Amino acid sequence: MNLNIEIRENLKQDLLNRTTTLGQQALLPTEKSELDGIVQQLEALNPTPLPLTPENRSLLLGDWKLLYASNGTVITRRLPGGIIIHAIWQTLSAAGEAALSATGNSEGIVASNGAELELPLLGRVQLQAQGHWQWQGKTQTATVAFDAFSLQATGLFQQAHWELPALHIPVLEGLRREAAWQTSYLDLDLRIGRGATGNLFVFARSPLPSISSQCHPGNTVI
Repeated sequence: MNLNIEIRENLKQDLLNRTTTLGQQALLPTEKSELDGIVQQLEALNPTPLPLTPENRSLLLGDWKLLYASNGTVITRRLPGGIIIHAIWQTLSAAGEAALSATGNSEGIVASNGAELELPLLGRVQLQAQGHWQWQGKTQTATVAFDAFSLQATGLFQQAHWELPALHIPVLEGLRREAAWQTSYLDLDLRIGRGATGNLFVFARSPLPSISSQCHPGNTVI
C-alpha cells in the first residue's frame, strides 16, 4: 500500500473513532484541538486537490452526514437548552440547466442542508435549507447561497406517525447572503470543508433513507 494512502486511512480511522466517542459533543462549539490536528493532517494529504472539476464531481455529489464541526454549526451554536440534535446532514446534487441559466453560471451544485431536532414536549422536527454552490474554473472554493428554508414536524408529541406538512419559506433575492466554502479534502467516503471563518466541517458519506432511523436515545441535550 502506498505510504500516503496508509497514513490517510489511519488518520481517518482515528478521526472516526474520536468523533464516535464524542457523539454530539463533536458538533458543539467546544475546544477540540486534537481533532483539528488530525483534520489538518488529512488536508495535507488531500487526494483530490480540485474537487469541483467535472472529473471529480461524482466524488462530491451524494448524501453526507456531519460528524464534526470545530466551532459548532449555525444550529448548534444558537439553540436553547433542552433540545436534542439527532442528525445533521448535507445532500449535494448536480444543478440542472434551468438552475444554471437562472444564476447565469456555467457550473453549479444544488445543496440541501438538513437537521433533525427534538423539542421539549413538541417532539421531532426537521429543518432544511435549500441553496446552491457556484464557482468559476479549477478551484477548491465555491460561493454558497441559500434561497429557501423549510420546517416540518415529523414526530409530534413523541408519536412517530404524527406529521404536519412542511412549511416552505423562500428567501427574497435581495436578502440572500453568499459565503465562501472550501472543500479541503475529498475521497470516496470522507469530505472536509472550511467555512468563510475557517470553521472545519467533517462529513462521512452516508445514505439517508430515513433520518429518524439514525437517531439514538443517548444523544446529547444542548
